[in-house]
Amino acid sequence: MLLKRVNLIILISFLATVLPQTQPVFAENNLVQQLNQFLSEDPDLHGAIAGVSIRNATNGEVIYDHFGDVRLRPASNMKLLTAAAALSVLGEDYKFKTEVLIEGSVEKNILLGNLYLKGKGDPTLLKEDFDRMAAELKKLGIKKINGNLVGDDTWYDDIRYSLDLPWSDEQTYYGAQISALTASPTNDYDSGSVMIEVKPGNRQGDKAELTTTPITDFVKIINQTVTVAKDGKKKLTYEREHAKNTITITGTLPVTSKGQKEWIGVWEPTRYALALFKQSLKENGIELSGKIKKGTTPIDAKIVYTHSSIKLSELLVPFMKLSNNGHAETLVKEMGKVVTGEGSWEKGLEVMEAELAKFGINTETLVLRDGSGISHVNLVPATQLSQLLVAVQQQPWFPAFLHSLPVAGMSEKMVGGTLRSRMKTQNVKGKVFAKTGTISTVSTISGYVNTKSGQTLIFSIMLNNLMDEAKGKKIEDKLISIIASY
Repeated sequence: MLLKRVNLIILISFLATVLPQTQPVFAENNLVQQLNQFLSEDPDLHGAIAGVSIRNATNGEVIYDHFGDVRLRPASNMKLLTAAAALSVLGEDYKFKTEVLIEGSVEKNILLGNLYLKGKGDPTLLKEDFDRMAAELKKLGIKKINGNLVGDDTWYDDIRYSLDLPWSDEQTYYGAQISALTASPTNDYDSGSVMIEVKPGNRQGDKAELTTTPITDFVKIINQTVTVAKDGKKKLTYEREHAKNTITITGTLPVTSKGQKEWIGVWEPTRYALALFKQSLKENGIELSGKIKKGTTPIDAKIVYTHSSIKLSELLVPFMKLSNNGHAETLVKEMGKVVTGEGSWEKGLEVMEAELAKFGINTETLVLRDGSGISHVNLVPATQLSQLLVAVQQQPWFPAFLHSLPVAGMSEKMVGGTLRSRMKTQNVKGKVFAKTGTISTVSTISGYVNTKSGQTLIFSIMLNNLMDEAKGKKIEDKLISIIASY
């Protein structure tokens, strides 16, 4: 009898140690079964390729893999790689600088020489920042410049577009030119672009009313719009002439419409920044007698004012939440400049690749052509993205990285970002922190999800060769909902 009791105690002890281990296995098998069934049966995936990698966030263990080693186009999931590398190389407290310098002497409120504006990559410069620069010159007693206003953008090379940027994206804000000296219209910091707001006229038949932010004559707008009846169509088209800053707006706008905002990339952002600075000088009562031109700052020029940008950790929010391509490409060039002394895509991507290897990424499986993911030549396996998301959790800057990711279903723009209108059901809203990605025929999403069981899982879902990217997003949302129920 005693022996039976001992055996019973041993059996109970054994089951107590085994059952907690077998329960997740059953759940894991169920997860695998659900994901396999969904991926094999969804008609919108027929003819497409789905790369999926799911890991345990605690130990990095692969829980699920579906073509996870296949190289696929990442779209803006490339920004996960760029952000991690930039945080590692530059640091979360890194700031961009812009310098105002003078050459020559100041006599009787007149600068006898040139005024220089030297850009060092800051994508956050607003019109109000140029106002501050002009105000500082005014404090020095300068009322006239007997010389030129020279923009120095030599911090980076003079290649303005990444290697594979489509021509059709040239006028868009997300395809704007990259320069070490540039400007943004708003604090979304879409550098190298101007925002145009179109509102209906007072009466039917009137042209629409147009305003630009910032207010500038750097762009010329040809208004071919018509205000139509309240039940008419709202259809506007914007076209910027190649190699010029002439923007033609055509179409119709109902008289009761709230209007529309559009961001257009400018041609030559260095001169755009200079035009805004010249405007600020005039508004501060400083006369410029010379010309606006590009050039290199002389060694003996004197710095009279230095503007610093927000910290990289703060810039990461509009960069990642709103998927800002310009920020990504600027960070690539900045990494190249800081590490190798050359602010180019070539050197920046070399630095980025070397840094990614430190996170356990097999860089031999990657094809990196830019920092934003706009290229259709970029190739990244889903398993490498999930590996990155595991590794960065150990970095001191991880809180800033995680904070920058869009949060599912949260309506505030700088919280929900590109996920603010997605995944609003109870099991996923506020529980998914992930970077989205979209280019033609491609939809991707990678990040972290807090599951029903209280675990955090890491996922990377890459859908390529889609007929409809919108349907791809619905597929992603369904897959994440299944993962969240784990």
